[in-house]
Amino acid sequence: MKSKGVNIKSLTKIYSGNNNEFKAVDNISVDIKAGEFVTLLGPSGCGKTTTLRMVAGFEVPTSGDIYLGGDVINDLTPDKRDTSMVFQSYALFPHYNIYDNIAYGLKLKKMDKGTIKDKVNSIIELVGLTGMENRYPNQLSGGQQQRVALARALVMEPGVLLFDEPLSNLDAKLRVYMRTEIRKIQKKVGITAIYVTHDQSEAMSLSDRIIIMNKGIIEQVGTPKEIYYTPRTEFVADFIGTANFIMGKILEVKNDKATIEIEGQKIEVNYNGTKKAGEECKVVLRPEAVTIARDGIIDVDVLLSTFMGSYQDYIVKTKNAEIKIEDNNPQGREVFKEGDKVKIAFSPLNVHII
Repeated sequence: MKSKGVNIKSLTKIYSGNNNEFKAVDNISVDIKAGEFVTLLGPSGCGKTTTLRMVAGFEVPTSGDIYLGGDVINDLTPDKRDTSMVFQSYALFPHYNIYDNIAYGLKLKKMDKGTIKDKVNSIIELVGLTGMENRYPNQLSGGQQQRVALARALVMEPGVLLFDEPLSNLDAKLRVYMRTEIRKIQKKVGITAIYVTHDQSEAMSLSDRIIIMNKGIIEQVGTPKEIYYTPRTEFVADFIGTANFIMGKILEVKNDKATIEIEGQKIEVNYNGTKKAGEECKVVLRPEAVTIARDGIIDVDVLLSTFMGSYQDYIVKTKNAEIKIEDNNPQGREVFKEGDKVKIAFSPLNVHII
């Protein structure tokens, strides 16, 4: 299976009607390397599905170009593009058994029966459906149907595999299992994958890189770690995980470091932005990065204390802000209750200036 890179250049999609124009995708550019697993992530209406559909050929760009393996594919119909799509609804043929569902695209290509049999059996084994070849879609669980849809796309040996929210119809436990399976198969085959979801944990667990979209534009592209620990904007920080936003003031900027004041404390943090000494800033502090105890650096009042199993969930109030804390594995430590006056602390490594 020969994977191909995807290059999106100044891509725009405008929908017109009733004297109104809606810019679903607004002049985005991104390069996806061959063999990479990239996820388009964002809320409903952010442009991620429209972008995927333009790559697949189901939507025509208003302007801009899409390159697949170095060739512009804007004018190619979906069947002429070296891509395969795994749909949200699976889109299996109910009157075909599993073998024939998977073999359908190969038969359209008029391959000989022997080649088809070899390819289909190989893919059936890869996705873990051996022994189910003669069953029909209505005899399969949701997870098994999803495997058939994946096998049908993979058997075509496309340069790029496209996923349109493929796990949204599955229950929570099966979603976690299937995303692990999809990633395992993608790595084994080495295929380029572009995956659309609004589920942040899905994006974090699957992706080499994540493209965060909002209102038709790209807010940030990066690895899951980069997106989580060094978000470029408040939107990204808020969309990925849970974030505390605290106002501060920059006192000094020097050699990729900034000395800032937050909640009356001076701390030095990593910084390569454009703000200067004297300017106000907003910092991100993740809930799991804050410790709560009798000793610490900032006085707080406990507003809420909730046992969540693997962690104790707190909301505390400082002089100027409310801060959410996830105190992981609290068993054996003092658990504070509403009304307690305690202290919090955190490492400067966990403070990020937006």
